[in-house]
Amino acid sequence: MDDKLTYKDAGVDTKEGERAVSLIKEEVKKTFNKNVLTGLGSFGSLYQLELGEMKEPVLVSGTDGIGTKLKLAFDMDKHDTIGQDCVAMCVNDILCQGAKPLFFLDYIATAKVEAEKIAEIVKGIANACVLAECALVGGETAEMPGFYQANEYDIAGFAVGIVDKSRIINGEKIKSGDVVIGIPSSGLHSNGFSLARKVLFEKMGYSTGEQIQGMNMTLGERLLTPTNLYTKECKAVFPDNKVLGIAHITGGGFYENIPRIIPKGLGVEINKSKISIPNIFELIQKCGNIDEEEMFATFNMGIGLIMVARAEDVDAVMDRLLKVNNQVSIIGEIVKGSGVQICQR
Repeated sequence: MDDKLTYKDAGVDTKEGERAVSLIKEEVKKTFNKNVLTGLGSFGSLYQLELGEMKEPVLVSGTDGIGTKLKLAFDMDKHDTIGQDCVAMCVNDILCQGAKPLFFLDYIATAKVEAEKIAEIVKGIANACVLAECALVGGETAEMPGFYQANEYDIAGFAVGIVDKSRIINGEKIKSGDVVIGIPSSGLHSNGFSLARKVLFEKMGYSTGEQIQGMNMTLGERLLTPTNLYTKECKAVFPDNKVLGIAHITGGGFYENIPRIIPKGLGVEINKSKISIPNIFELIQKCGNIDEEEMFATFNMGIGLIMVARAEDVDAVMDRLLKVNNQVSIIGEIVKGSGVQICQR
């Protein structure tokens, strides 16, 4: 008679999954607030809404992943910051609508659950949720042998925020002459890694441990720098209602993301000389012999978020922003026309 088989024999270790949950409980709990009504383990997560003076509350949601940046985490066996990328990619999107982040959920899929590795990933997610001022109310870890490669995983996230309908930021009031404010990125964030890896690792033959002149860390560490969260900057300007549009500079760079908030018949001029372009982008451009237009169409080039304000309001907006981020600067203006023009003046 054949030996009896178990789920573990098929590659799924439920006990290891339970151990992973036990390792992340405290990290998750530190993101909770009084509105979280359930702990880990419930079938659904309960979150009580506090509407305050909102007259027409609107929920704003966003979902995203990290893309091929994960390959660096695999190569470096470093998993404690990649969770911030997942949170930031979702939370920054809903901030663009003027929403206050409420809660976040994650999904991790892997060939084999390794409790300590899962705990590292979730620790990064939890730390980012604290920075984003939202609760990590739940998630799922899926063990899928035969589907994912050994030692690899994927992460996706889902964020929900809330905004009063009258305070939604959608760009519809933007007009010619308005001012564009740039808020710096931390590096590549979570976009353009397929091109960056092709240039730096395939073409140039660099390793993640490469020491590049002008960088105070290895190439792998520089590339793995987590995506900035912009909760504090947005929270600083939301009360005045003077910001007319916000764009998260993600996949598609300047050329695809900024027009998403600009009304028809208008374009934007970006003054390249006002942007402090991190040396990681200069390295990629030089090594890959990449046109400037392609760089600005693929990467954030040092600007992770842009805001648009009236010329008469920009001093007040900048004053609020500079109190939480002293690297914010005016980088352009809205003009008649269409599309994005990168200028040097």
